Amino acid sequence: MSELNPYELLGVKEDASFEEIQKAKKKLKDKYENNPQQLENIEVAYDAIIMQRLRLRQEGKIKVPEQIRFPEKTVEPKKVTVISNAQKKANISLWFNNLIDQPSGKEILINSSIFLVLIVISIFNNSSETLPLLLTVGVGTSFAVLYRKQRAFWRSVGITFITFIVGICLANVIFSLSLNTGFNLSLSAEQFASLFTFCLLWLVSNFTR
Repeated sequence: MSELNPYELLGVKEDASFEEIQKAKKKLKDKYENNPQQLENIEVAYDAIIMQRLRLRQEGKIKVPEQIRFPEKTVEPKKVTVISNAQKKANISLWFNNLIDQPSGKEILINSSIFLVLIVISIFNNSSETLPLLLTVGVGTSFAVLYRKQRAFWRSVGITFITFIVGICLANVIFSLSLNTGFNLSLSAEQFASLFTFCLLWLVSNFTR
């Protein structure tokens, strides 16, 4: 760099504002765009002024704007995404629509026919050996219907298994409550559990994606 001090080289006063220094730098760079040595001198002078002002700022002698401290590292503030109530409702609605299926009439008819047969057999046959077999067929039917929709093996297994467990547990609770209230269902506990579970499996396999 020449013997001139940085301010003289940029053509600004020592009390010049940051904006004035920036403008002077830009003006000189445009003027000497084809002179690499002069451009280097301009950059060196500019850096020297910035470093000097940073040092004075650290010493508490001057107040330097934020852009002068890190002129080449201007960080944009993070954008905070605010989700409105309408967007939340839309997201919930989308999730619900993705969960609920709308099967065709033919699909409902086929699935309903299978479970109807299982229910009828359960009502008229109270064999301790037959009911577990019927439940196995119902669980297998529910899994097959769910798997055919999305070809997701473990998802279909999970939904079917959870539905089966919930059906059996709820059926036992409802049956016990009916006995405590004196309401006669005219069915054994095993029959009622089977019928209730069949209905739940039919509902979930038909209307869950």
